[in-house]
Amino acid sequence: MSPGPPSPDGIRLADRIGRTPLLSLDRIASHVAPGVRISAKAEWLNPGGSVKDRAALGMLRAAEKAGLTRDRTLLDATSGNTGIAIAMLAAAEGYRATLCVPGNISRARQRMLAAYGTHLVLTPPTEGTDGAQEAAKALAESE
Repeated sequence: MSPGPPSPDGIRLADRIGRTPLLSLDRIASHVAPGVRISAKAEWLNPGGSVKDRAALGMLRAAEKAGLTRDRTLLDATSGNTGIAIAMLAAAEGYRATLCVPGNISRARQRMLAAYGTHLVLTPPTEGTDGAQEAAKALAESE
């Protein structure tokens, strides 16, 4: 697999992560103390809709520096936004991804992850994230 093409404006998805606006919260700051400035980073404007996009990109780039190649599969245990970010980046960067998730994650989330081409390993809901982590460990050890 190779990375997908850039968007019409020439910017790749990974390059959009973290380019979120810094918002000034002057109204709130005025209630704290004179001269205080409060700002917030609008992380929900990342491509995957979460600050977890940054973490997933950092993990991917660190793995690439350590020798990850596109013939390998990204593997993680997750039940939330980190998994969405990994799936999104895998699709955009030309990797396969397998995510071990508790079987009770929403159908909408399952469909979203599948739409990115991610292989889902559903673990018993009663085991929660611990069960997903055990499944991921077992898969990693079988490689």
